[in-house]
Amino acid sequence: MSGKFDVIVVGAALNGLAAALALGGPQVRRPLEVLVLDAKNPEGFANSAFDGRATAVSASARKMFEALGVWEALAPSAQAMSEIIVTDGSAEARPVLLHFGESEMPNGPSAHMVENRHLHHCLLKSAKAAPHITFATGKAVTSYGFGPGLAHVQLADGADYRANLIVAADGRNSPAREAAGIAMRGWDYDQMAIVATVEHDLSHGGRAEEHFTQSGPFAILPLPGNRSSLVWTERKEDARRILSLPDEDFHRELAYRFGDHLGGVRVIGGRHGYPLSVFIAEEFVGPRLALVGDAAHVLHPLAGLGFNLGLRDVAALAECIHEAAALGLDHGGDAVLQRYTVWRRFDTVLTAAAV
Repeated sequence: MSGKFDVIVVGAALNGLAAALALGGPQVRRPLEVLVLDAKNPEGFANSAFDGRATAVSASARKMFEALGVWEALAPSAQAMSEIIVTDGSAEARPVLLHFGESEMPNGPSAHMVENRHLHHCLLKSAKAAPHITFATGKAVTSYGFGPGLAHVQLADGADYRANLIVAADGRNSPAREAAGIAMRGWDYDQMAIVATVEHDLSHGGRAEEHFTQSGPFAILPLPGNRSSLVWTERKEDARRILSLPDEDFHRELAYRFGDHLGGVRVIGGRHGYPLSVFIAEEFVGPRLALVGDAAHVLHPLAGLGFNLGLRDVAALAECIHEAAALGLDHGGDAVLQRYTVWRRFDTVLTAAAV
């Protein structure tokens, strides 16, 4: 099988699906023909059981989801952050350093917490229903070509597809980025984030907490019901030790750091460890190629920082592409790509410097 599309999106995770909808979704006035590729079957994750992972959808990301027509389906699964407190967690009394309540959020909550599986399910369902978005998943890309006029990909089954532009949304180890010869530059921290979801006896009331401890931030982010998403930063050696503990010992360590203000706490859905690092691609674009999300930058997982940054990539790239297409210009040409990289690189570096 072969075919020509306006854009090929490589990667059917959150940012890839958002890119497909922003370019060819039903809410787009002049939708482009978009092909979505992924070596895995995206249905598997979208319909999976809860694994403990959740993301903070910022206010700007929520507006983007509203524009894409997916927020209405997401809203019942979202928990608003109606209050945020930041404390000195290294002190026994945890003195409050910053406090934001509803009066400091006149335009509504600063973010909503949503389980990753619900995000993926809603984005995938909308993209699958879009007449201008085609999926070819379950087959790996075996080769890329970035020619002066068109880009092309070949799949493991021999299928060959061409497009004016390839959007790489294929993660931190992006094969598309590597095929284009674009390197990543950055550094690792001697820290790891322990990510899990906990159930507690008392209501969180929509309050998000971040406690700065000697080993790093300890964040408690509200989910629907008496549940919270936990991002717990420790030195790598300590984090590996904690992650390897039996459940009873792990819960003892957790309860000591969590406190008793929400009653008893229990982990649900497993625990995950993510080494902390900052890596940014040397270039955000190549001939007929644009990088978005983790393919362009890898940042701290706290509160969905990288995800929201990736959505800003998607929004900027979509605007650049649609404006060029409306003018009859080559939407995968150098002028479009340079505008995108100038727009996004500054924001990315600024965000990374603040981590």
